[in-house]
Amino acid sequence: MTEKPLRILGIDPGTTVAGYGLVEIRNKVPVILNMGTIIPGKFSDHYERLKYLHERALFLVNEYQPDVMALEAPFYGKNVQSMLKLGRGQGVIMAAALFHGIPIFEYAPLLVKQAITGMGRASKEQVAYFLQKVYHLNDLEKSLDATDAVAVAICHFIQLDKPQKSKEF
Repeated sequence: MTEKPLRILGIDPGTTVAGYGLVEIRNKVPVILNMGTIIPGKFSDHYERLKYLHERALFLVNEYQPDVMALEAPFYGKNVQSMLKLGRGQGVIMAAALFHGIPIFEYAPLLVKQAITGMGRASKEQVAYFLQKVYHLNDLEKSLDATDAVAVAICHFIQLDKPQKSKEF
């Protein structure tokens, strides 16, 4: 008997460019179904960007019907205002998943890069290169945000076999 495929929607959040990647796990093998970008940066107003991000995230959840959402967690930054804006962007994306009862998992960028390349300090280009070689992507998405989102989804799959730490903050 074959298990029902697990659909993971990976998101690399951003308020200028956000990446998404849909990965389906078939017989314990990740299959990349789709990837792309959301570009809220075309709006100058921050609240319009948040509205657009939320609407696109709702669309992706409705369109792809994922079982889980995996997000790259914001890392520490020196600019508090940038981190606040990124957190708001991540929040409206999370709200789209929560509205549909989809569980959310967050992964630190270091863990995502380690899972994909074996190097926690890998560049975005190295992550994209590894994904292209391992998953035989012929038409690699031009945006590194999209490949980062796929990496987050695959990282979630890899973490499924590992014991979970407490999620309390």
